[in-house]
Amino acid sequence: MADQSVIAIDQGTTGTKVHRLHRDGRFETLGGFEHRQIFPQAGWVEHDPGELITHIENCIALGKNAAAIGLDNQGETVLAWDAKTKQPIYNAIVWQDARTEGEIQRLKAAGAESETLQRAGLPLDPYFSASKLRWLLDHAPEAQALHKAGRLRLGTSDAYFLDRLAGRAVTDVTTASRTSLMNLETLAWDPVLCELFGVPRDCLPEIVSTTGDLAEIGGVPVTASMVDQQAALFGHGARRRGDAKITFGTGAFALSIAGDKPLRDAASGLLPTIAWRIGDAPCTYALDGGVYNAASAINWARGIGLFSDYSEIAHFDTAPAISRNLAFVPALSGLGCPYWDRSAAGLWLGLGLDTSKADMMQALLEGIALRAGEVLRAMAKLVPIAARLSIDGGVMRNDYFCDFLAAVLGRELTVPSTAELTGLGAAQFALIGAGLATLETLPPAPPASRVVTAKEPLSAELIAKFNDAVSRCRNWR
Repeated sequence: MADQSVIAIDQGTTGTKVHRLHRDGRFETLGGFEHRQIFPQAGWVEHDPGELITHIENCIALGKNAAAIGLDNQGETVLAWDAKTKQPIYNAIVWQDARTEGEIQRLKAAGAESETLQRAGLPLDPYFSASKLRWLLDHAPEAQALHKAGRLRLGTSDAYFLDRLAGRAVTDVTTASRTSLMNLETLAWDPVLCELFGVPRDCLPEIVSTTGDLAEIGGVPVTASMVDQQAALFGHGARRRGDAKITFGTGAFALSIAGDKPLRDAASGLLPTIAWRIGDAPCTYALDGGVYNAASAINWARGIGLFSDYSEIAHFDTAPAISRNLAFVPALSGLGCPYWDRSAAGLWLGLGLDTSKADMMQALLEGIALRAGEVLRAMAKLVPIAARLSIDGGVMRNDYFCDFLAAVLGRELTVPSTAELTGLGAAQFALIGAGLATLETLPPAPPASRVVTAKEPLSAELIAKFNDAVSRCRNWR
């Protein structure tokens, strides 16, 4: 503890990274490991829990001599495991997975969505954890036998990691708020929701605050645990109502601070969620809006041969594709906020014999930006979004995308000097949880590496044209 630094383990959808944060604000990435994406059949996405645990252990080893550990997680990804042996009984089912769509449609037809919206603040969608947890209970080998023996654990990935590595099955309020099983007001597992989805409460982990004395791994205290997107929001420096960020990773995730009460507006399609709870203080709530496909759409396009090197899609010599009547809707996994429509499918509209690969990629990048614009416009109707919007993620390395996004949003965009805002936020929470800093004494957020200003906002006519394309991609699956 000589330098009183903390480490953050950023366990994301495609890999696990470890970062170190010193009390004086020095922040460094120590290493990372990618893991496999497993696709057993169409619409199914899984991870190998053993691979994830090995990578977390390797990251902890790289971060030796830390005073504390912060751990962020994928959010809605779930596991089932034996409480006694700590061994998983099935692969992790990832947040992108859509295998429970049939059950979701059954619940919708039964009118259950009013309960999930009222109690959890969430619409019915396979994205959230509850239906996936029920699927594990019904289909994972040994699940029923373990349940009868009182040894079944069901939970999000963070609870599994902490139980396996620290012997304590807990999940924080931000992660629990993504399950459709926690009541946003009581911050406890809701008996009505658990019965609705058929998830036994006695199998679920304890719900705790984002920071505090949560567990201990190898003698090092775990003092913070949270969803990766909430960690990113904190890492961006968001502290006041209206502060917002968009992270363009596998998907595009916008969050803004809503205040000290959940902000409900079902018609907007936005999700009231928990930003964080520091110790015993009241919760800070947020508005959340997710686009399922961002970098995943770009990587998919590369995989089918639309481009080979990222430099090929950094600039285009032509006018925006949408102005040339060419649009792409990145609904490869369906439409997230504000539609919550898994029947939607990815769509290019306006293809002709003269359409090139470059044209298609230009439209694809624009489609990601235009979908993010839909989310942020809905958000701005409910919360006064700050004039400058902080953005991060791998897609931000694309200059064309950044410029087009600024035009879509009609505001200045700040790109932080570090791309690792999720790890930074998790580490900042760990400092607070360890008593090494407070909200007031945290080192300042990293400065912006650049500010992107739109030359001129995208016209309402072109935004309406994209909205028309979105309407055409729905009800396909």
